[in-house]
Amino acid sequence: MSFFDRVYEYVARVPRGKVVTYGQVAAAIGAPRCARQVGWALHVNPQPGIIPCHRVVNREGRLAPAFAFGGTDAQARLLEAEGVEVRDGFVDLEKYLWRE
Repeated sequence: MSFFDRVYEYVARVPRGKVVTYGQVAAAIGAPRCARQVGWALHVNPQPGIIPCHRVVNREGRLAPAFAFGGTDAQARLLEAEGVEVRDGFVDLEKYLWRE
């Protein structure tokens, strides 16, 4: 299975109303130093309606400034529709971080 496929498989499991970080995804798929590559994989997400890349934020809870499917406003709208509160471009990781 390719790196990108492992990213997509993991992110597809993140439940509605929760977020994960790029680094968390990288570590979970066995590539702990590849957070940037996780970001690139999500930037070229082939199935945005199925692979919920909007649920991935940076290590501080910041939304992606280059969210591939409409920018931070679109990412915020998608998260808020799932009950995730977004304040000033950030998600509270203490409250919304998904831990398997």
